[in-house]
Order: sequence, then structure tokens, then C-alpha cells
Amino acid sequence: MPDAKPSALSAFSAFLRRPTLIEPAGLGSPEARRLWAGMAALHLGVLLLVLLPFLRFWQQAFGLPAPDAYGKLPAMVIVPVVVLAAPVLEEAVFRGWLTGRPRALWLLCCGAAVVVLGLAASRGLDQVLTSVLFLTLLVAAPLGWFVLRRRSVPGVFRSAFPLAFFGSALVFALSHLANYPRISLAAVPLVLPQLWTGLTAGFVRMRIGLPGSILLHGLSNAAALGLAVLVSLL
Repeated sequence: MPDAKPSALSAFSAFLRRPTLIEPAGLGSPEARRLWAGMAALHLGVLLLVLLPFLRFWQQAFGLPAPDAYGKLPAMVIVPVVVLAAPVLEEAVFRGWLTGRPRALWLLCCGAAVVVLGLAASRGLDQVLTSVLFLTLLVAAPLGWFVLRRRSVPGVFRSAFPLAFFGSALVFALSHLANYPRISLAAVPLVLPQLWTGLTAGFVRMRIGLPGSILLHGLSNAAALGLAVLVSLL
């Protein structure tokens, strides 16, 4: 275990320099578990010792509001939602498709189409047409998953993988601006912790698999939530 941190840092740094599409190894081997433990230590160390203190400094320096995402949830469901539900959902949406499997990319496209359809409906799209299109997507998603289950990764995805990897981390981070009651250019650095999570969880997803990135994400959220509770009590 003493060499877990250096090996994790070395592997992570090498991956960031040249993101490569690889087949996740799973959590079954001792090497994979040591890598996960090293990444968890690296992630939490940077998050708790660097990024969250910076976040507090930046908020005070620019008079920015604190995130109000926790305040939108009843107290009794905060822990299950933040530590369990959110990591599963967010990892599936933002990193579940990073292996480039056509069936996963198909589900990503269907999900994006649902979001676009929802936006169109909010802007006055005909309700009947909206319902027809939504039902079509509801049928097409599992059908496409079945049809594409044995297809190989498209060559174009392999070529564009670095863009997909860094793009998913960036979009994941920027989506968390919605946690703040007021969005401005000065607020963008406030999502650096989420960008860090996107990079570390993305690496774990590729090297170990989706369960590994979900566990890392859940641990990260638990640490941030625990620190927020501690600070509120001081």
C-alpha cells in the first residue's frame, strides 16, 4: 500500500498527458484496488487541502454566494441523494459512455434528444408532437441498446477520445454552476472541484470501470458534505 499513491499519481499524470481509450480492468484484482485507493487518496488530498480552501477564499474575495443545492433538498434525503443517487446518475450520464461502445453512445444521444425535446416543449412545441416524439425515444432507446450491443467502438470515437474525455469533465464541471443562485464569469472558478472530480473519476472509469468511478464520486461527495456540515457547526 505505501507505493499506491506514487503509482496512482504517475499513471494519472501519464493518462492526462495522452488520454487513450482502454478497456477497464474492473475492481477484481489487487492492482486495481490499489490503484483505486491511490486515486481516492490523491483526489481527497487535492480536494480538501487545495480546492475547497481556494473555493472559500474565492467566494469571500468576490462576494459570491455559497451553493444552495443542499438547501433545495429536505434534510432527511440529503445524504442518500448526494452520496448515493447523484454519483450513480452523474457517472452514468457524464462518463458511462466514455468507453465508446455504440450502445452507450446511442443512449447518450437519446438522453440528449430528451433534453432538447424538453426545452422545445417549454418554448411552446405542440403537446401532441412532444408526446409522440417522447414515446418514440422511449422505444428507440432500449431497441438501439439491443441492436448495437455487439458493435465495436467506432474509429472516429477512438481518434476523438481525448476531446471526449476532457469535454465530459468540462461539461460536468460547468453543469454544477446550476448549484449557485447567481451565475457570473467570476463564479466559473467555483466549479474547479467538479472539474477535478471529472478528471479523476474519468481516469478511474477508464482504468477500472464505472463502479470504481461511482465509488470515488460518492466518497468525494461524502467528504465535501461532511466538511460543509462541520464548517456550519463552527
